[in-house]
Amino acid sequence: MIKRTLFFAKKFSLTTKNNQLVISNNEVPDKTIPIEDIGYIVIENQQTYISIPALNKLNENNVAVIFCNEKHLPQSMLLTLDNHHIQHELFKHQVNASEPLKKQLWQQVVQHKIHNQAALLHKIGKNKNPLAYHESKVLSGDTTNREAVAAAFYWKNIFDFNFKRERTGIYPNLFLNYGYIILRAAVARALSGSGLLNTLGIHHSNKYNAFCLADDIMEPYRPLIDAKVIEIMQKYDEQDLITPIKIELLSVLTQTVYFEDKKSPLMVALSNTTSSLQNCFLGKSRKINYPKLWI
Repeated sequence: MIKRTLFFAKKFSLTTKNNQLVISNNEVPDKTIPIEDIGYIVIENQQTYISIPALNKLNENNVAVIFCNEKHLPQSMLLTLDNHHIQHELFKHQVNASEPLKKQLWQQVVQHKIHNQAALLHKIGKNKNPLAYHESKVLSGDTTNREAVAAAFYWKNIFDFNFKRERTGIYPNLFLNYGYIILRAAVARALSGSGLLNTLGIHHSNKYNAFCLADDIMEPYRPLIDAKVIEIMQKYDEQDLITPIKIELLSVLTQTVYFEDKKSPLMVALSNTTSSLQNCFLGKSRKINYPKLWI
């Protein structure tokens, strides 16, 4: 089932009644939405009110609630830490995962990321690129850092103008960064739903980062955001992160991706990926299941 994404740019009051999210303000009649139908909520307006019972109900249903700062950029999110019937066992296996396993998993992540970067370059007509070669040379743990080598070529060629990829910086970095934050929240939600601890990564490790595992697992999905930003740049003559562009970036969460035997909306595919990672930690598999982003 495709979960809904709700975006609140105006002042609203969010409460709950009979397992429904009740949305109200002084301008329009109250609206109710079944909480079980919601996947993500983005609260941008600083005057929005949300009740504790509503937060608890959203948390029980593994809804990722994303809070924005005064600059209207996502800053924090609410996630459940008790969403799986064998939570303790999963945490134990994740904590005790061997270094060889984590290196093999990171190798797969990097290979899929480079593959998807190459697919996007092909999609936009830039077929002559060395990324397939770099993908084939990724070693366990990516000890030769093929990820960085591939990224240098990718960012140099993805746009038809001189561009430097930065966490801050001018257009279109702001679009990319916003999209990545939303993607990160979606991956964190899926990991939490699979009973995994977001803090403990397989490659990323930073004592100040509570979402190291989300940062690891999201890497192959990043080109979806890049492709959406290219689409936005062709559609809008706008370099500021206006509300319609934010909504366009949020729409990536419902984009269709492709597994071998079926197609799937992204938010469902993320759960498929994190469930396969769970099986890797439990010793049932050694493969992370990532979809093709385009066919």
